[in-house]
Amino acid sequence: MTISEPIDTNDRRAKRNVLVLVLAQAILGAQMPMIFVTGGLAGNMLSTNPCLATLPISMIVFGSMTTAPWISPFMQTHGRRNGFILGALAGAAGAAVAAYGLYIGSFLTLLAGSYLTGIYMSAQGFYRFAATDVASDSYKPKAISYVMAGGLLSAILGPQLNKGVMEAWMIPFFGTYAAVVVLNLVGLFLFFALDLPAKVSTAVGTTAKAARTKMELLKDPRIIVAIICAMVAYSLMNLVMTSTPLAVVGCGFTNDDANDIVSAHVLAMFAPSFFTGHLIARFGVERIIGAGLVILAFAGGVALAGVELTNFYGALILLGLGWNFGFIGATTLLASSHSPAERGRIQGLNDALVFGCVTVASLASGGLMNCSGGTPVEGWNAVNYAMGPFLALAGGALVWLMVERRRAA
Repeated sequence: MTISEPIDTNDRRAKRNVLVLVLAQAILGAQMPMIFVTGGLAGNMLSTNPCLATLPISMIVFGSMTTAPWISPFMQTHGRRNGFILGALAGAAGAAVAAYGLYIGSFLTLLAGSYLTGIYMSAQGFYRFAATDVASDSYKPKAISYVMAGGLLSAILGPQLNKGVMEAWMIPFFGTYAAVVVLNLVGLFLFFALDLPAKVSTAVGTTAKAARTKMELLKDPRIIVAIICAMVAYSLMNLVMTSTPLAVVGCGFTNDDANDIVSAHVLAMFAPSFFTGHLIARFGVERIIGAGLVILAFAGGVALAGVELTNFYGALILLGLGWNFGFIGATTLLASSHSPAERGRIQGLNDALVFGCVTVASLASGGLMNCSGGTPVEGWNAVNYAMGPFLALAGGALVWLMVERRRAA
């Protein structure tokens, strides 16, 4: 049995790991905006059914959902580093298979590559948790926030690189996937600089608290509300963002416009991360999650107000900001609600549930966008109207948690 290593009160190790993970988020993470812009367009080109245009993106999220339950325990047993390297290798393999699918004109091969990319996406999702492994309690929200801020660089690198490569080959979008292979193979070497425990298990001693079962964990109000809010924030962001390139191009704008709008969206997702942790420390995690849900509602309102470029930019920027507050807040709430011994169990369960909902959202996105109305405008409106019930669910759960806390106090 490996004893959990003591936390460095000066957070020197944690800060080093945060730097490495920020760079990984920037370099490796650049592939996600590239693929999310290209996936729906490539699916639209290869699929015989327009309702299935976003299925390549759905397969990425499905791959992430089915990976989370085993990759989190894998990291608990074999260490975060090995899990992250495995994820990068899967990302390279997925992009190579998808590129081959474009080469032979096979929609099914594109979907197979997309599934492998989902393994990378799942591993990337654990960067935020790895930042807290050796961090003090006071530094954990900031560590999560800083690592998520690495996405700011990926928001710049990914779409701009994509603009240069997506039409560089005779085969449309082939260059995007070729560039993603290179990003994964180069970026994986960053993980050798991580300074983390080889594995984490229950601490030894008479005061050690036994790890709870999954059902016991799900009875904890803080955990269940954290999962609900993470599911809603991530699913709604994916629902709208997946349809955005199709809506932008369908409304008469260009592929470059779609790249620029997604770039602005991803910037808005990660730029606030420089101060989100400080806001959580000052105002409390529940208030920040609540603010995120309200901002997501405003994003839907701006999208429904029109289909000019300014509407697309405004809606997607607000969508990114709302996701940032909602998802980082939910992650912080979850990270403070379990012991190190429960890490592999609850983090894997959380991401499986989150990405299960995101899978449904990405599938629904294509159906709503292409098959719920006669025009791109009607499809885009349907996507944004669909946000309402889920925002109400997350808001209600958050209010319930705050009421329960006041009763307990």
